[in-house]
Amino acid sequence: MSLPQHSAAPVLRRPAAYGQQLPGRPMGVRQHPGVGPIGRHPMAVRPAPERPAPRPAATFLTVAEVAAIMRVSKMTVYRLVHGGELAAVRVGRSFRVPEPAVRTYLAGARTDVA
Repeated sequence: MSLPQHSAAPVLRRPAAYGQQLPGRPMGVRQHPGVGPIGRHPMAVRPAPERPAPRPAATFLTVAEVAAIMRVSKMTVYRLVHGGELAAVRVGRSFRVPEPAVRTYLAGARTDVA
């Protein structure tokens, strides 16, 4: 009488403890369902988007600074801003005037006296 032949039992692997590497998979590579392996540097696959050229920093002046440069009152600067004669940006409850706008306004306001 012969003994029955058994097929080899499947080898069950226990999950690796934290920090240990699973056999057959490099360390740091995760498997997402339906996506494929994701390496340590997923951005290396995609080309980097081009950055726009840096713009020169704009200098903004407060209403008080503009009034001091023009040697007028702050109320006069507010009238110019509200009237649209002087460009300004509203920041919260105050206005900021770009420095080139002050230069442009002063260049256009010159008059020749005969």
